[in-house]
Amino acid sequence: MKILFIHGLASSGAYKMASTLRILLKGSEVTAPDVPIEPSDALALLEGICSREKPDLIVGLSLGGFWAQKLRGYRKMLVNPDLHPSRLLRTKVGVMEYLSPRQDGAVSFRIDETICQGYETLEKDEFKGLDDEEIALTSGMFADRDEMVDCFDEFQEHYPGRGHRYPGTHLPNFPETKKYILPVIENEISRK
Repeated sequence: MKILFIHGLASSGAYKMASTLRILLKGSEVTAPDVPIEPSDALALLEGICSREKPDLIVGLSLGGFWAQKLRGYRKMLVNPDLHPSRLLRTKVGVMEYLSPRQDGAVSFRIDETICQGYETLEKDEFKGLDDEEIALTSGMFADRDEMVDCFDEFQEHYPGRGHRYPGTHLPNFPETKKYILPVIENEISRK
């Protein structure tokens, strides 16, 4: 089983949820790249990985959920997705530090209006062309105490009946992932 994990803002492929998935989904190959902050670079990287690797499942956390949703034709799970990242990014303009180590050794990155505009442009058509097949390929997990973003209602509007609530906060820990998210992942995998 090939799984592509896409991390959230200010993170990396070394984020703990990638390790958690490797532990819980023994025998699965979990690819977890460092995604650039620049939107066109990020999309090109992720589309390239999907084209080469043909993942069986994409798991996107937070900003990674936004990216997963853009990768059409693949089974995917969006965990606490930020469907409008330009809004959050505009509150963080300036230099930010990465919260987990990156392979290139970078410790910080810059958010500016050009970056925000790039995300806003991508947001304008993120639900365009959704059909029954794409809706069936997509599921969402939403923490009931998400302190960062809550896009559950909007997700349900575009993916009716495909969203699930679980007890937790924006960044799921190991026990939450094991108890609430893993069963949904396993169900999605078995539906293949």
